[in-house]
Amino acid sequence: MADTVRDRIVKVREALGLTQKDFCNGIFVSHTYFSNIENGNRKVNDRIAALICSQYGVAREYLLEGKGEMFSGDLADIQLSQLLEIFAKLEKPFKDYIVLQVKQLAETIDRNKAPEKGDAGSGE
Repeated sequence: MADTVRDRIVKVREALGLTQKDFCNGIFVSHTYFSNIENGNRKVNDRIAALICSQYGVAREYLLEGKGEMFSGDLADIQLSQLLEIFAKLEKPFKDYIVLQVKQLAETIDRNKAPEKGDAGSGE
């Protein structure tokens, strides 16, 4: 069975890791309105399609016809843009906390990637 515009909207939202509430806030529609779209009780009009494509970097051809790539840009760039938008709204203490947490996470990832002594190629 071919997927519909509604199906593709759900796929986009899930690919972005957003709840219905967060997704609909991003395109400035009510949660009820958006829920009706996802449930197939309301059709996607041109304005909603344009908002989704603009706000989330979705390729219009993918959204409306199911052709091509889901995103017109790199998903990482889109997510970074969303993160920066949220970060900009936070008060300084929360920004400081997030920066500290991200630094600690990056250090933990780096430590876990570092080869341990005695691993292959060390000659031991």
